[in-house]
Amino acid sequence: MKRIQLFEFEDFQWFPSWMRKSMTNLIVVLHKMVGVSEVLAKLVAKVVQDKNLHTIVDLGSGSGGAMPQVLHLLHKNYGLMDVNLVLTDLYPDPGTVKKFNQGAETGIRYRETPVDATAIGTAPEGLKTMVNSFHHMRPAEARKILESAAKDQQALLIYEMGKNNIPLVIWWLLLPISLVILIIMVFFMTPFVKPLSWRQIVFTYLIPIIPICYAWDGQASLPRMYTLSDMKELLKGLESENYQWEMGDVKKENNKNMGTFVLGCPIPA
Repeated sequence: MKRIQLFEFEDFQWFPSWMRKSMTNLIVVLHKMVGVSEVLAKLVAKVVQDKNLHTIVDLGSGSGGAMPQVLHLLHKNYGLMDVNLVLTDLYPDPGTVKKFNQGAETGIRYRETPVDATAIGTAPEGLKTMVNSFHHMRPAEARKILESAAKDQQALLIYEMGKNNIPLVIWWLLLPISLVILIIMVFFMTPFVKPLSWRQIVFTYLIPIIPICYAWDGQASLPRMYTLSDMKELLKGLESENYQWEMGDVKKENNKNMGTFVLGCPIPA
């Protein structure tokens, strides 16, 4: 495999939940900046229409990610008003759970109890999505997720915004510059975080722990991503007559590359 296993701060159980939330808040801002929601909405709309699904179950949602905006686009642009969204996470943040479950947004709820993506059968029914989170899984865990989807006949859509397409030695050589660029980006992105907490402000501008952790996690995620060749290796032996897999590059309307997807779906008898 081209993918290598590096650490990301947000993967550690000891990592403060408020800091994990602050970093995922920044990811939400980034998704909006580059248009991830529009790309995902197009992918998701096709699946829910083809498979007649009415619930999307997002795995590893963090602070919500792109999926709430995706649901909005499904309702507005595709007329899929009967589709709802369930957000889940292995470490659900109580504040985020409260925000969605007591907020004004309709059709969205955040599951309060932990959901383990490696046991898809235990998650609520519906199209399972993993948005920029599959690379957090080690190969054994990644394989377990794919096996679980096929075994339990659950539709699974995996999307990664970035691509592991540069030689590792180049990644190491460019790392110092890349980290500085991402740290500076955080300073400009933070004002767009909604709601903006005092912790996010203090630990960004006065004690810049969040920018440093975000920059490292952002760069470490690139060599951790599974290439399409890696995914083919993970999927060996999981092809069957009642479950199919497809994968490919994702492009925006302007033909700009926006990552990769892997889709698994049961085949009706």
